[in-house]
Amino acid sequence: MFWRTLYGFLCLQVLLSVSAIHARPLVEEYRQAPDRWPPFQVDEGVEAVELGSPSKPSKQAWQTRETERLGRMLFFDPRLSSSGQLACVSCHDSQLGWGDGKRFSAGHDRQEGTRNAMSLLNVAYKKQLFWDGRADGILDLILRPIESPLEMNADLPTVINRLNSIDGYRERFQEAFGDDQATPERITKGIAAFLLTIFSSKSRFDHFVGGDFEALSDQEIRGLHLFRTKARCMNCHHGPLLTDNQFHHTGLSYYGRRFEDLGRFQATNEVEDRGKFRTPSLRDLPFTRPWMHNGLFTDLTGILRMYNHGISFNSSVRHRPGTPPLSPLIKPLDLSKEEIADLEAFLVSVSRTPRHVFAPTLPPITAEVTTTSERTVNPTSFVEESEE
Repeated sequence: MFWRTLYGFLCLQVLLSVSAIHARPLVEEYRQAPDRWPPFQVDEGVEAVELGSPSKPSKQAWQTRETERLGRMLFFDPRLSSSGQLACVSCHDSQLGWGDGKRFSAGHDRQEGTRNAMSLLNVAYKKQLFWDGRADGILDLILRPIESPLEMNADLPTVINRLNSIDGYRERFQEAFGDDQATPERITKGIAAFLLTIFSSKSRFDHFVGGDFEALSDQEIRGLHLFRTKARCMNCHHGPLLTDNQFHHTGLSYYGRRFEDLGRFQATNEVEDRGKFRTPSLRDLPFTRPWMHNGLFTDLTGILRMYNHGISFNSSVRHRPGTPPLSPLIKPLDLSKEEIADLEAFLVSVSRTPRHVFAPTLPPITAEVTTTSERTVNPTSFVEESEE
């Protein structure tokens, strides 16, 4: 009995060794510069770009130390809202992946929105913003949530009067623009200048593609290979930011159901855009949950399993009349449980805890500015002091 057990154990070890010998070459093909990796696989017509590390984009002429400092103050200041209780940071917190960790954010009078707050990480690289792409670049983004009745509900002239009544802000506007008056354009450029400083920290994957070929484990490299081939991820998640910045219907429009959202159609009114949403970046994924435009998903393994099945249960299987067609890029993947685990391990390797940005000390109120419907609130009593 002992000898049979020993023989069986030795046979198992031989099989495992042979398996490792066969698996090792694939791993070694990736422990070299990306231009020597096996070719990635995408569908015909998809113009994918190889994975890698992003380089910092060129700065705009109005991006200066002074405008960034002003923008940081404005970003954290609840006096930009009608209630004096909401600031940009309320929905975009560096400690929560530059989102808010909620399915839907709470806006003016605790109203809930209908979409998950997108992370502001790497916003400098994005040309169309919001889940439906309705903002044409960062300068078109800034005032929308400030003036939205559902979000900060601000009356812009009142906000401008308020800022112009504060000596500290007049000094900051003077430093940033050579004139001490707040204007919509200067508020926009100030906050935008700050947002354009928000980037992902360098991940283990970035070290790997930079030449540290031991930075990823064998499992993570197997996941990298699956990401570039069998799992079909590169069709929509490619390039240094792991996104094509395009819009696709993946079956999550919930057409005809309680959570129906027609996505980009609401921005373009084009029938072919029904149910389409912007492809999010997969960098720093573990820190930006909950996921998807509706914030319904908190389990990454579950999402991968959903894509593994082609997400057919929400769209093509139900055959609801008028249901927008799925993107042709969505197909069943036939991944094993082990392959899903490898893929998830790779996604974690492209992630690193975002850098925490401390709240600045805000300029104190120097004159009361009120309207018939709101009162001025001094926020300095509850804002954390910064490390300049």
